Amino acid sequence: MQAEPDNDQPTILIVDDERVNRSMLAELLGQQYRVLLAKDGPSALTIAARESHRLLLVLLDVSMPGMNGYEVLTQLRKHEATAGIAIIFITGQSDAAAEEYGLRLGAADYVSKPIRPAVVSVRVRNQIDLALQRQALQRLAQVDGLTNLANRRHFDDMLRRSHRVCLRRNDPLGLALIDIDHFKLYNDHYGHVQGDEALKQVAGTLARHARRPYDLAARFGGEEFALILPGHADALEVVERFRREVQKMSIVHAASTTAPELTVSCGVLTIHCGQTDGMEDCLRRADELLYEAKTKGRNRVCAAGVGL
Repeated sequence: MQAEPDNDQPTILIVDDERVNRSMLAELLGQQYRVLLAKDGPSALTIAARESHRLLLVLLDVSMPGMNGYEVLTQLRKHEATAGIAIIFITGQSDAAAEEYGLRLGAADYVSKPIRPAVVSVRVRNQIDLALQRQALQRLAQVDGLTNLANRRHFDDMLRRSHRVCLRRNDPLGLALIDIDHFKLYNDHYGHVQGDEALKQVAGTLARHARRPYDLAARFGGEEFALILPGHADALEVVERFRREVQKMSIVHAASTTAPELTVSCGVLTIHCGQTDGMEDCLRRADELLYEAKTKGRNRVCAAGVGL
């Protein structure tokens, strides 16, 4: 039995080797949450890894054959993707030392058998609320307040992660740095309020080009933006399409010496899967390509590959 009534509902994983316990908890929680089920430790780890981007809570039986709940928790905490998932242990034990041990490992709470539905519902709701609050705070810490794109800190973190993933998968990694042409002149001519509106319009257009789950559009700083395109062999095409769309927005820029409307210059670097240079070197190379686009007249894309 596995209930998935609403993909927008918080996701919970129930892990118990006894089918009757899994079914009872799924029936109890299935109306409020997206419920996944596992009958043992190894299958729980597989599901947690696959669902890590959505999984908020694991209800985990302590006493299971093969791999007990403590071992499952230890494995979850070893991996970055699953380390932050909240755990509620389910146990038939009343040993205070065992409970303390679980809490020290990182469990958020305990539920005792026989299971009392009202108690389980309240404790699950409390942990889900805390997890959602943590997610909201994390999103705020990662987002640029003006444009709603990723901020520089989140960009730096995701660039390192994306590079590692592409190396493992033997995939290319597209990286673009983007600058709004003559933006200081725009601000001087139209004022900072209108300048902020222009930044938000460009940011919205860029966000639409980060379409896949692991693409990332970011505000790099000031009037500079960045785009991460993991596994993209045609990053140049994506960025060129973005450049054209910005110009087609026809945001009047009377002070520009490049065009009568707002334009952008872009540097695109495709990092080959075998390239192991640090991301600082790659960012520097992308910045050089951006500078090249500016010196060649702006409103263009300059691209290169590393390790190809």
